[in-house]
Amino acid sequence: MKLVTYRDGADEEGRLGVVHDGLVVDVELLGEAVGEALPSTMLDLIDLGPDATAAITRALAETDGARPAGIAVHENNVRLLAPIPRPRKNIFGIGLNYTEHVAESARALDTSAELPQQPVVFSKPPTAVIANGEAIQHNESMTQQLDWEVELAVIIGKRATRIAKDDAMSHVFGYTVLNDISARDNRRAGQWIFSKGQDTFAPMGPAIITADDVADPHNLDLWLTKNGEEKQRSNTKFMLFNIPELIADLSTGITLEPGDIIATGTPAGVGAGRDPQEWMWPGDVIKCGVEGIGVLRNPVVKIG
Repeated sequence: MKLVTYRDGADEEGRLGVVHDGLVVDVELLGEAVGEALPSTMLDLIDLGPDATAAITRALAETDGARPAGIAVHENNVRLLAPIPRPRKNIFGIGLNYTEHVAESARALDTSAELPQQPVVFSKPPTAVIANGEAIQHNESMTQQLDWEVELAVIIGKRATRIAKDDAMSHVFGYTVLNDISARDNRRAGQWIFSKGQDTFAPMGPAIITADDVADPHNLDLWLTKNGEEKQRSNTKFMLFNIPELIADLSTGITLEPGDIIATGTPAGVGAGRDPQEWMWPGDVIKCGVEGIGVLRNPVVKIG
């Protein structure tokens, strides 16, 4: 199931939609059409669990060819917001989770050349999130080293505390695309949150694909282009720590809750690792793609 948060007209908060046959079908209004209470936001849907997505599937089938006017809008006629426009807490970022990225980071960013023995975890605040099409802010007074990182993001669907690896995938609601924007010259004594967490530094979307529609999240191509030129290409099978390992590790000391987001790391090809190094500047357009999940496009604009 392909789920979006969208804005149609003056609705400032955004509405929960399911993409079906090229249309964005409003989930709450769909429920009203079949006499069933369905949620109006992505977080509410995730909270309700699998029964709610099953109810959406039934309602789509029941109204097929006979939906009341105003329930569905062509997907080209809506504005998509980030699937979760305001996460409840910080995004969990995973650093150095692809072997070749470990090597390029050691060369360019003075990180260790040794493969991590445990996941490297940092965070990005909810205020960093922007949608497909929205602008990545470049403030030249703060950074001259604005960098890109395409990542598969995991959306947690069920509370997880001290979860075993064998049980971890049952806690996944779905997947989206995330660009882990980084100001490489804003690291502070080895701490990454200011480098990673500034406003607009977490483009995300354009949709969430539910876990039941992703046969193998550990065999998905992912890629990134800058102004049409490919900079990154790899496959999620090359993660050092896979999704069950990440969930199990995080949940040993931090309870994962419905709607939490784990950005699973980026492959080689970031700007800092290139020779010569490359950075993002106002006027650039960055596209990120993950096979079967979607394509995220964001321009870079000057601020300040």
